Amino acid sequence: MAEERKIRVHNKSDKPDNVVARENEIFEECEKIERELPGWMRGYFMYLRNGVLPMSRLSYLRELRFFLHYLLKETELQETCTEMKKIQPGDLNKITSMDVNLFIDYCRRYKVEDEKGNVTVYENGNAALAHKKSAVSVFFKYLYRDGLVEKNITDGFDPIRLPKPGERVIKALQDDEVMRMLDAVVSGEGLTDREKQFWEKTKYRDKLMLLLLVTYGLRLSEMQQLNLSSFNFERGEFKIYRKRGKESVMPINNTITEAYNEYVTLERAPDDTLSEENKDALLLSLRGTRLTDRQIREVVKKYTSITMGTSRRQGYSPHKLRATAATSLIGRGNSIYDVQELLDHDNVTTTQLYAAHKLNTKRELIKNFEWGEDLNRNGPDK
Repeated sequence: MAEERKIRVHNKSDKPDNVVARENEIFEECEKIERELPGWMRGYFMYLRNGVLPMSRLSYLRELRFFLHYLLKETELQETCTEMKKIQPGDLNKITSMDVNLFIDYCRRYKVEDEKGNVTVYENGNAALAHKKSAVSVFFKYLYRDGLVEKNITDGFDPIRLPKPGERVIKALQDDEVMRMLDAVVSGEGLTDREKQFWEKTKYRDKLMLLLLVTYGLRLSEMQQLNLSSFNFERGEFKIYRKRGKESVMPINNTITEAYNEYVTLERAPDDTLSEENKDALLLSLRGTRLTDRQIREVVKKYTSITMGTSRRQGYSPHKLRATAATSLIGRGNSIYDVQELLDHDNVTTTQLYAAHKLNTKRELIKNFEWGEDLNRNGPDK
């Protein structure tokens, strides 16, 4: 059995090794997909590498690979080309706007059968379809710009109707729900017997994680990459690494300080029991390894489902706790521009969506607008 390939990080930047290693994983996955695609697309690969964020680049490459597979299976392209690697620019001249529109419609629901005959049904909503359409649009616009296809067919793509931003779009916990969630992680109430076995060993870790998410609105990747060395308690701050390689310094409040000390002192595995690559990781699994994105999602879904009274599957994602932080901060009267800075929104209009989400305000209005007394006073007995 072949040994697992090890990658060492020789890091002379200011970024922690784990951040550099994660970026390299994304880079290698992109390169793997690029090797599956025709060699003449190298210019497009360079365009993505220089023009979009690493995760967006990976997402676009995945969508392109899926689109080309579809063309070979479902369009006339299969008559002249049998392998994705052999597709030429001239072959794509035969693709029309209608072909792309049919592809988007196909993506609404499709089935994939594996070698064992197992069938997986994939279903996509409008947001996912819009992303697929965007990836294909960027690709054909690049081809047209560089003269690789004769016309820009993107003008004929059917629009994807996305719902207007509103209350139903923004999903976030209310302040009382946040408190119930934190009570659950402190007491273990609402957990199954099996979940309580793990809770006994991870409650301080989970509490710190949830507090960081609802206080700072951290993205999942920012949460997962936090290290012990990210925190400087003498200066009362910790450092996170944002999209586009940006660094951001966050102030530490008393709640976070207390939760951090509880976790590190009472629960976190001692350094001498950890491998070198995990000694600096903040959030550890029971095996002493850095928590993965998936593990963080599962913890968040578990505790948010308890507070909302739903199944674990219907619990909120870490991104919903990011929305929770935004709505809570704005609900306390903070400037949307300050909240924009804290959450690292590229555009203030994104932050304004949370400002428009005023469910608590409506509750207070209705709570103080009772008709009962007036009805009783003006009833038939008067």
